[in-house]
Amino acid sequence: MFPTPLHEFVNHASLPSAATGSSRIQNPAIVRSHFGASVLHKCKDIKLLLQRSFESTQFLNYDERMNGLLDTHAHLCDPVFDNDLPQVLQRGKAVGVSGVIAVGENIEDAKKTLHLASRYPMIRPAAGLFPTVLDQSLAAGMRDFIREHQRDLAAIGEIGLDHWVVKSESEWELQLDIFNGFIALGKELGLPLNVHSRSAGRQTVAALLDSGASKVQMHAFDGKYGTALPAVEAGYFFSIPPSIVRSDQKKKLIRMLPLSCLLVETDSPVLGPVPQERNEPCNVLIAVKVIAEIKGIREEAVREAVIENTHRLYG
Repeated sequence: MFPTPLHEFVNHASLPSAATGSSRIQNPAIVRSHFGASVLHKCKDIKLLLQRSFESTQFLNYDERMNGLLDTHAHLCDPVFDNDLPQVLQRGKAVGVSGVIAVGENIEDAKKTLHLASRYPMIRPAAGLFPTVLDQSLAAGMRDFIREHQRDLAAIGEIGLDHWVVKSESEWELQLDIFNGFIALGKELGLPLNVHSRSAGRQTVAALLDSGASKVQMHAFDGKYGTALPAVEAGYFFSIPPSIVRSDQKKKLIRMLPLSCLLVETDSPVLGPVPQERNEPCNVLIAVKVIAEIKGIREEAVREAVIENTHRLYG
């Protein structure tokens, strides 16, 4: 139902031959027709992305988490993945994605994600309450769920603040109170926080710092570098989605953020390189490529740094 941005690469254009293992792009026309000229221009020769990434990984065994990229924020419990999740995960594995932090927005998501993780070893489940859910009883229930399943969880998320949807100051206070409860829980259990901060970057960073949070991922941060700087100084990490190809804000942020604090994510099924098309974990390679271009360094150097950063936060 939703065309996947890199399907044409992985399924038709760039799979290695069984005989030779070659990962050369077989059909550039597929890439051009799938992405369109405007996106190709923005991403600068995007057809080279998987060719280079396939060659650099040489299709090693990426089941070992220490060797691969982690998509640090994706919603694999979304119904759009119900019919082809094994194929989605295989496409990620094929390009060097060794795992996915699968976040959720409510109890139903958390239960489904834990079930999926029991079936697919690549999935590392997280549980959280989306910040637009302003219900203390639901928040308390989620905290109880996280305590009960703490040994099975890689993180608490998606949690945070959102001033894009939530507008009134009275609701901001409730939202902050719920967020503080999850921050405290993360400290209690030693779990990383996978944090949403849309249009509330300054307030989110302040809440985290005031609470003494130390294991933090700022997901798809939409603020300025000056707002991010206190979080950088506190040792927090910032995850970059493939939508960076069409986001001047994120490109400006990447120019300033040190490589030592960067992670990659997809926020699948959204925040892909092409609006309104389903995103998926294999697209973390696009974020790696754009980070490398902006910083003027090799893609492999970005990949190595991101993997090291990921291990520092998630083990």
